[in-house]
Amino acid sequence: MNDLMSVVDWSRAQFALTAMYHWLFVPLTLGISVIVAVMETMYYRTRSEKWLALTKFWMLLLGINFAVGVATGIILEFEFGSNWSNYSWFVGDIFGAPLAIEGLLAFFMESTFIAVMFFGWKKVSPGFHLASTWLTAIGASLSALWILVANGWMQYPVGMEFDPAQMRNVMDDFWAVALSPVAIHKFFHSVFSGWALAGVFVMGVSCWFLYKGRNKAMAIRSIKVGGCVGMAGMLLTMWSGDSSALDVARVQPMKLAAMEGLYNGKCGQEIVAFGILNPDKTPENDADPYLMDISIPKGLSFLATHDFNAFVPGINDLIDGIELTENGDTIRKESYAERMAIGRKAHEALRAFDAASACGDSAAMATAAADLKANYRYFGYGYLNSPYEAVPPVALTFYSFHTMVILGGYLLALFAVMLWVVYRRREWLGKRWLQWAGMVSIPIVWVCSQAGWVTAEVGRQPWIIQDIMPCSAAISDISADTVQTTFWMFAVVFTAFLAAEIGIMLKQIAKGSKTDYDSLKD
Repeated sequence: MNDLMSVVDWSRAQFALTAMYHWLFVPLTLGISVIVAVMETMYYRTRSEKWLALTKFWMLLLGINFAVGVATGIILEFEFGSNWSNYSWFVGDIFGAPLAIEGLLAFFMESTFIAVMFFGWKKVSPGFHLASTWLTAIGASLSALWILVANGWMQYPVGMEFDPAQMRNVMDDFWAVALSPVAIHKFFHSVFSGWALAGVFVMGVSCWFLYKGRNKAMAIRSIKVGGCVGMAGMLLTMWSGDSSALDVARVQPMKLAAMEGLYNGKCGQEIVAFGILNPDKTPENDADPYLMDISIPKGLSFLATHDFNAFVPGINDLIDGIELTENGDTIRKESYAERMAIGRKAHEALRAFDAASACGDSAAMATAAADLKANYRYFGYGYLNSPYEAVPPVALTFYSFHTMVILGGYLLALFAVMLWVVYRRREWLGKRWLQWAGMVSIPIVWVCSQAGWVTAEVGRQPWIIQDIMPCSAAISDISADTVQTTFWMFAVVFTAFLAAEIGIMLKQIAKGSKTDYDSLKD
């Protein structure tokens, strides 16, 4: 058992490592491809040499980032087969479909047109080249769409039915999977956050140009485009985040409780704006959840339901299966202990089906299949030994969520200030504090982006498929030593990739700052 848990922990760590490195590159590609497309559109309309030079400068940085992102993404998908083969068998017919569409349609589209975008200057017409640039940006977003459809299905499994004869899940409604509101809201939230991240990146690099006193006109144009795209992305990220919060409250209430460090909910539940968790607090004791907190009255009830007086269950409420009405009346639902019992009934029914199948007893097979279907909704709970195993890491989820929210507020203010300055107080662009704010915000926006993904993925633990399959049942039959070895190999390789990208980008940015763009014809 200890070796099993070691394999689970190391496999989770390896996947987290790969996903977090991959996510360093993806949002920049999603956002900067749109910014480049806007800049080329300005060149197409004006035929300005400055807009052309600006387009090529940011396009080169896009290409560097795209190449490294592809390398990490390929490894990420391979890990489903190498480390999570039970999962791949269990739901491969469903999970593989959006990934196949992503590879055959979106990624090929993106890869084809990015080649025209980089090597098609003076080889194709300006209009076709502009179309290729926009199609590259669209292809990047379509690629993200299908990957997030797959991820959204893991968070909210729909459109499938378990086939006991195959011992696996099969898809019975493709459009329920593809159009799941959880997946769609995650897609918009992720893509728009990429716009915001790229906007900060472009503004930060432009502030470095201003700090060095080089290519001021280029920097100002870049801040305008990056700021506008980034501000639109930030506002749309907040809008889509609200929809995602409603989804979490509806289909993953335990994640929401962990995000707030909420153990005992109530009607008109406040939301923690800032807080420090009590490290001694567990669901099994009565300690205060917070060492200190600043809360907004009824905020969590509104975030979760758009009703200021709605009941929001806490961790203990969910474990005990308790919900309240606005009048304080108690509603009993399945406790986690009852879900575990239901899950074990599903397991027993599956074993009974297998035994009846081996004997050719069709009547017993039909009875077992009916029992399995009736209890399958909590199939995953049958693997748990304690209700408390279904509680995610509260501290990591809580701090990641609040880091994302606080830094998101800072970035919204940054966009507002930068745009106000560049359009109304341009003389302020020479102020050092503003230039430093832009440059320092580059790592801050990545921390914000990573914190969002940590919240989404850590908050749903221990599930690899919500309520259906825990991570402990999804791993491959491999040794912990093997996973540890590949973990450190990937850590070294990915760090080298990241260092190489940063080094190449810094060289290209330095080279761009020494090129006299401001002397070009407008």
